[in-house]
Amino acid sequence: MLRASWSGYLRLSLITIPVRLFNAISSADKIALTKLHKGCNSRLKQKMVCPTHGEVDREQIVKGYEYEKENYVVVEDQDLKAIRLETTKIIELVSFASASQVDSIFFDAPYYVSPDGPVAEEGFRVLREAMRELDRVAIGRVVLSGREHIVALGVQEKGLRMSTLRYASEIKAAAPYFEEIKNGNVNAAQLGLAKQLVEQFTTDFKPEEFTDRYRDALMDVIKAKIAGAPVVAQEVKVGKVVNLMEALKQSLANSQAVKKPPAESVTAAPRAEKEKKRKRG
Repeated sequence: MLRASWSGYLRLSLITIPVRLFNAISSADKIALTKLHKGCNSRLKQKMVCPTHGEVDREQIVKGYEYEKENYVVVEDQDLKAIRLETTKIIELVSFASASQVDSIFFDAPYYVSPDGPVAEEGFRVLREAMRELDRVAIGRVVLSGREHIVALGVQEKGLRMSTLRYASEIKAAAPYFEEIKNGNVNAAQLGLAKQLVEQFTTDFKPEEFTDRYRDALMDVIKAKIAGAPVVAQEVKVGKVVNLMEALKQSLANSQAVKKPPAESVTAAPRAEKEKKRKRG
């Protein structure tokens, strides 16, 4: 049985549904590099050091908040336990919205949501289908990992998918990063070629076609090091755009050449038809 990362309740007004959350992201394929002592390759151990008293044991470590420079107030575990928001065990739904209204910049960690047991399924299915038919996402709040998050829940197959959302105060305003971009007229001919190029590269998004190439290359390096083979650095060439119009034309030509079917496949059907007529005759 799959292990849930959180269990509690999904609540909308007077409707309460027991649910479970499952992490939607796997870290199984990640390559972890460990810090070692250069030369002897012993794994390094991190020590906590007080500038006044030196090395500190784990039992002597407490948490604190710096309320002014170099002045701290200690926050004990019991103080944190005193914070008992109702959303500690409840995903409280507060509103519904069209999915297009939630900017992707707000999305953070994704989870799968399923009913917790057969008794919960009826209410879960009713809410899921109402959201599906109205094409809505639910916006709510829940406490995860010691912090209350805003969350968005949408329909996915037979269940729901929940994503934690960043608070508006966490998002930097975009304007300062774009203010140096000058406004100017767009060349109509260049724009036309660019649109053709975009159309040439337009296809259905298939995430399974993309792999972590950096991870694969890193694993090749690791295997080479284990085998005692030399590691060869890959040369990366970045072409300079000298003439935008020529670059657009060449890019479009290259794209069309790649997508053009081989001559054999174009002539195979007529050739086969001629062969059939010859045999009938």
